[in-house]
Amino acid sequence: MDFKQFQLDPRLMQGVQKAGYEKATPIQEAAIPAALRGRDIIGTAQTGTGKTAAFVLPILNKLISGGQRNVPRALIVTPTRELAEQIHDVIKVLSAGTKLKSVTIYGGVGANPQVQALRNGAEIIVACPGRLLDLIAQGHAKMANIELLVLDEADRMFDMGFLPDVRRIVKAVPEKRQTMMFSATFPADVELLAKQALKEPQKIAMGISKPAHTVAHALYPVPQHLKSALLLELLKRTDTNSVLVFTRTKHRASRVAQQIERAGFKVTSLHGDRSQGQRQSALKGFKSGHHDIMVATDIAARGLDIETVSHVINYDMPDTADAYIHRIGRTGRAQRTGDAFTLVTDEDKDMIRILERIMGAELKRETLEEFDYKAPAPPRSE
Repeated sequence: MDFKQFQLDPRLMQGVQKAGYEKATPIQEAAIPAALRGRDIIGTAQTGTGKTAAFVLPILNKLISGGQRNVPRALIVTPTRELAEQIHDVIKVLSAGTKLKSVTIYGGVGANPQVQALRNGAEIIVACPGRLLDLIAQGHAKMANIELLVLDEADRMFDMGFLPDVRRIVKAVPEKRQTMMFSATFPADVELLAKQALKEPQKIAMGISKPAHTVAHALYPVPQHLKSALLLELLKRTDTNSVLVFTRTKHRASRVAQQIERAGFKVTSLHGDRSQGQRQSALKGFKSGHHDIMVATDIAARGLDIETVSHVINYDMPDTADAYIHRIGRTGRAQRTGDAFTLVTDEDKDMIRILERIMGAELKRETLEEFDYKAPAPPRSE
C-alpha cells in the first residue's frame, strides 16, 4: 500500500518523503487507517516492523488538523531513553512540513533542560515513566490537554517494573482520549493494563512467533573458557562492517569490549553503567560506521533502529526465546539479509530446544577450522 492512499494531511507527505517511505509495512497498513479513524489500538508487533511511524503519523495528522498549539496534546510512554530518543527522531523527520514540536523526558540526565523545553511549548511528549511522574508532580508536565496516549513496548515496561508507574500516568491523563498500546508479548499484567486503559480496541497482530526470514542462524558450540578466543577468531574471519555483540551482563559487556579493542578492532559498548552522554556517543559512532562493533546488553536489544547491522553475535545465549528474537531482530531489517551467530555451551541446551521448536527447524551447528577447541582452561586465579 502506498502512503498516498492513507490520505494524510498534505503537509505530512513532505516528512514521509524525507523519511524515504514508499510502501507501508504490514503494521502500518493495518494500524494507520484505524488510528486515523480515532480507534483505540492494541498492536502486537516486533521492533523493526515500522510500528513507530504507525502511531506517529496518525498523531501528527490529528494535531495538525486544528486545536491548541504549544501545549502537550499527545503523550508517548516508552521504557528506555534510547527508545525515547529514537521515537523523537522519527517525529522530527515526519513533522518536517509542520510546526509541531516534541520533547523527550527521561531520567539519568538533568531535569532543567527538559523543564525548559516544556515551558517553550511542545505538542508531543515522549517520556520514560519515572521522570515523567516527577515532572507531573512538580507541575511542569501538564496532562490536562492530552488527546492521544501511546504505550510503547508495554511488555518491556512490565519487565522493567514500570507498570505501577504506567497505571499512575494513565490515571493522570483525561479519560476522553485515544489510546494505542504496542507490545511484542502479552503477559497477564499487560493484558490487565490493556483492559483498564483502552476502550473497545481494534486488535492488530503482526506475528512475533518467528524471527525475520532474512536472517541466517548459526550456533557455535564452545567451552565457556574459550568464548572470548572464539569470538575474536569469528570477528577476524567476518566482514566486520557492522557487528552487534550481545552479552548477558554489564560487567561482561565492558570486559568483552576491552578484549575486542586490544585485538585491534574499532569497538564501543552500550550498557546500563554508561552515562546518557556515553550511550548517545556510542550509538552515534556505531551508526556512522566510526565503530565497526558494538558490545551491548539487552537494554540495547529493543528498539535500536540501525538498519545496516550485518551480524548479530550472541556472546551469551539470552534467557528467553523472546529476547533472542529481539536481539537478532537488529539484523536482516528492511529487506536486507543478516547473520546471527550464537556461542553456545552445554548449559544452553534447553534454550536451543525451545528456539528450534519456534523456528520449526534445527539450527545449524558450526565449527571454525584450525581453532583449538581443546585448549585448557586458565588457572582459577584468573
